[in-house]
Amino acid sequence: MRRLLSLFTATVLLAGVTVPAEAHRAVRVPGAEYQQVAHLDDLTTAGTVASGHTNPADYAGLTHSGLPQQSGVPGVQVDGYFPDNSHTNTNHGWNHDSQFVIRLPRRWNGGLVVSGSPGVRAQYANDKAISDYVLALGYAYAATDKGNTGAAFYTDGLRPGDAIVEWNVRTTQLARAARATVSQYYGHPAREVIAAGISNGGYLVRWQLENHPELFTRGVDLEGTLWTVNGPNLFTYLPQAIKGYEQHDPAAIVAAGFDPRSDFLWDYHYTVYWKLTQRIYAAELDPTYTGSEADYDYAQRPEAHRAIKRIALTGKIKKPLITIQGTYDSLLPITQDSDVYAEMARGTGLHTYQRVEAGNHVDGLVDTHPDQLVPLVPLLQRAIRTPS
Repeated sequence: MRRLLSLFTATVLLAGVTVPAEAHRAVRVPGAEYQQVAHLDDLTTAGTVASGHTNPADYAGLTHSGLPQQSGVPGVQVDGYFPDNSHTNTNHGWNHDSQFVIRLPRRWNGGLVVSGSPGVRAQYANDKAISDYVLALGYAYAATDKGNTGAAFYTDGLRPGDAIVEWNVRTTQLARAARATVSQYYGHPAREVIAAGISNGGYLVRWQLENHPELFTRGVDLEGTLWTVNGPNLFTYLPQAIKGYEQHDPAAIVAAGFDPRSDFLWDYHYTVYWKLTQRIYAAELDPTYTGSEADYDYAQRPEAHRAIKRIALTGKIKKPLITIQGTYDSLLPITQDSDVYAEMARGTGLHTYQRVEAGNHVDGLVDTHPDQLVPLVPLLQRAIRTPS
């Protein structure tokens, strides 16, 4: 009897709970249509790349080479998907959206971190930036692909804005399911549930703390995308920046909100981000528009106003939030994004804002410009571990 108790009863520690390796408890994610459970020697990318339990393409370019590598976190990983009828996510060959990953470390500190992917990437996009780090601290971790992925994400849904509306729905769905899974697996609820994300994932953090604060204790948002009906939003500054670049008019790019000292990044962002971002988000939020990216005039596009109203932020967060953004952000200019959101949230008394000189939107560019840029992911990680 003593032997059985030692195998199947969690040991209570000052830091949380340890689940013995032999105690392979059943795991069932509520609401999942399909799931696969794996008992892994290492839940971090140091192990999951080799075992096939992550996809490095999902997180390519999001962190810099100097980010410390975590390793040696045994536990359980659950991969699966919720019911959905779209097929943009090809991970695992499932060709099924609303994929998720939940990781349950053997040594648990009592906390859970929930994340949505940045950009239009899939569920492993935060594995280097967030998952590795929080697992090493003992947190359980859950991430969603947001219900649609890739540059054609806008093909999911019927009404303008449906795909982005689904991002919020899927994050809420995962938060509820992950909380229940953690409680089932470890034998008691998480004492802390943190929403954390980057870019579009940061938008999800803001939206969740405004609309579903009951699911979280706090949040950390790195350069979350700001959507407001009357602006600013992507449509109020990207066309101006695109036109300024194409007309060789740096002053127009600065007038759009970008820091003039970030001009060494503009060639890259015009080529990789600005036109593509404008094009695919117009396809999602204003699909009747047929002109060029540079000629888009948000003030004259009532359909876009109606669609953005469905996804807009208010700043009325109901749980503590830390926002971090870099002054050299050359995709979402800080003056049109977090500076504005900080003012929107000021009256709540729950918002902490960290402006970082020479931080850019993606830390991968730190390796290209090591003397001009500072990485932001370490600050995100510190904020998850130690709220201010």
